[in-house]
Amino acid sequence: MDAILPPQPPPLVLTFAASDPSGGAGIQADLMTISAMGGHALSVITALTVQDTLGVESLLSIEADWVEAQGRALLEDMRVDAFKIGLLGSVENIEAIARILTDYPDVPVVLDPVLASGRGDELSNEEMILALLELLLPKTTILTPNSLEARRLSGYDEMSEEDDLSLEECAQRLLNLGCEYALITGTHENSPKVVNSLFNASGLVRQDAWDRLPGSYHGSGCTLASALAAALAQGLSVSEAARKAQEYTWQTLAAGFRPGMGQYIPDRFFWARQKS
Repeated sequence: MDAILPPQPPPLVLTFAASDPSGGAGIQADLMTISAMGGHALSVITALTVQDTLGVESLLSIEADWVEAQGRALLEDMRVDAFKIGLLGSVENIEAIARILTDYPDVPVVLDPVLASGRGDELSNEEMILALLELLLPKTTILTPNSLEARRLSGYDEMSEEDDLSLEECAQRLLNLGCEYALITGTHENSPKVVNSLFNASGLVRQDAWDRLPGSYHGSGCTLASALAAALAQGLSVSEAARKAQEYTWQTLAAGFRPGMGQYIPDRFFWARQKS
């Protein structure tokens, strides 16, 4: 009788992010998205938040030693196929995660630069932004800012008005700081369709246009970045992973629901509730 071999684990994605009690964004969004995309999510909590679908009321950063210990324990036990990085909580946490990434240079990294909540609550100060640009961007495979974040990050050291920068110019500045790719989303642009553009050092790699949905969504950026990390963990190229992640994210938004008084939440398991 042939021996029964144990099943191979699904792709493993390690996400560093803050906890969102509403389940709309943060670590909870990452866990659901990675699972829905066929991966297994490992998680490191970087901060605790008091928030709902309206906005973030307060944030408590986890001590950097704890952040690093969480990550090291997982990585010493399991082989990780991709990293996803979200809200980090402090400069010290950024430094700790950068040290971890240095030891795993062959693992793809998706960085979602969470600078503010959907309501506009500031979640990253200028010192944190500078640390992100200097320490994490050079270790990033693909950066996933929305257009507002791209302009703020790329114009950080500039005296000119951020709005004067085209998205392609923003992308090139960010790429010059060390990331391999930048996927800039057009949700906040004044256009009939949402146009998402993927750039590398050679210029535009691909551009995808999506029907603009009504309403405002809590956690769409977390969903896209986590889906992208899960797709990269499965071995897809960056261009293929970007398309697959966008398709999944758009479906979650189209099926989104409004459980409270604020924004809609993406339905990451829309496929499980579709009528046959």
